[in-house]
Amino acid sequence: MLRKRIAISAVLLALGLVVTACTGAPADEVADLEEQLAAAESALADAEAAGGDVAELEAQIEDLQGDLAAAEAAGVEEEEAPPAEEGEKWCSDVDIVFFPGGPPGGPFATVVYNGAVVAEQDLGPNVEYVWSDWDPEKMVTQFVEAAATNPDGIAVMGHPGEDAFEPVIEEAIANGIIVTSQNTTLDRIEGGHIGDGFGYVGAELYSAGHSLGVEAVRRSGLGDGDRAMVWGLLSQPTRGLRTQGVVDALEEAGLTVDYLEIDSETNAEAAAGIPTFVGYVSANPDVALVVTDHGALTSTLQAYLEAAGKGPDDIYAAGFDLSPATVEAIRGGWTDLVIDQQQWLQGYLPILQICLAEKYQFSGLHIDTGSGFAHADNVELLAELAEQQIR
Repeated sequence: MLRKRIAISAVLLALGLVVTACTGAPADEVADLEEQLAAAESALADAEAAGGDVAELEAQIEDLQGDLAAAEAAGVEEEEAPPAEEGEKWCSDVDIVFFPGGPPGGPFATVVYNGAVVAEQDLGPNVEYVWSDWDPEKMVTQFVEAAATNPDGIAVMGHPGEDAFEPVIEEAIANGIIVTSQNTTLDRIEGGHIGDGFGYVGAELYSAGHSLGVEAVRRSGLGDGDRAMVWGLLSQPTRGLRTQGVVDALEEAGLTVDYLEIDSETNAEAAAGIPTFVGYVSANPDVALVVTDHGALTSTLQAYLEAAGKGPDDIYAAGFDLSPATVEAIRGGWTDLVIDQQQWLQGYLPILQICLAEKYQFSGLHIDTGSGFAHADNVELLAELAEQQIR
């Protein structure tokens, strides 16, 4: 009997020491108390089997049960909820292929990409990025390749136009893939599949181009007989509407408009257009206005003018889309007017569109990101955001 009492006392002593030492966070305390309670209950069972005195063990178990209940309650009240894991975000199980449009590092495409990356971080989908060098044929080929991987959604630049894109987009939608567009409208496809989540995020192209032309004429004071050069993408269906809007506005104001198509090399790398620009200015020394219908070309305007031997006040220069280089060019007087289409939104919102359609069956949203004009009088309001590649 004496040996039995000694064994029970040793168990109680060990348990008492552990309880005294338990000073951790509520979750750790609960785990320690659960271990102590299990040990005490095991000791009680042994004591009962041996016919020993179990009163002290029963009292100890009762105390432990009270301590455990208190610790569990404290854990519910005091412990902060653990941060949500990445996989717990509401769109975390959605796979998306996203087209930023241009080459990696391009001034416009990078801002689009930055918006998409933030949406990916905020919402949680798995996003694959496909770069296209602004090549419409490449975009169609890449779309077919992307659709073959059977993602939940694909966000496309609309540059190839509806005739080229419609067959492959129709097939993808028939296979259960949500498709939406940014930057360049695909009105017919959007109209037919808005209920399937096909939306649009970007400027209204013709009106944006026309607005820039009208504002450039107003600010420059040019008119009848003055010469203008428009460098754009009339050959691309739909995307060319913005260029056409510029041309129409200038011709309506009486200017003589020389149109240059942006070739594929310059489309992919703006600096490749320097010989073209220099050659044009050399042949047309009376040119008074230049409009570049391309974000990367707009960001290169200072380099074009310098290469052609022109100063910041020799030619009125206008274009599309802010970038750090364009901000500096505006500050220096090289670029006079830019219309901002807030392309960061063209990255963020298509990701959100696909998540909304996939998770909650929302229909397509048509969002006009066309904004106001940037010029020397207001550029400082946007300069920091442009330098962060958000605007």
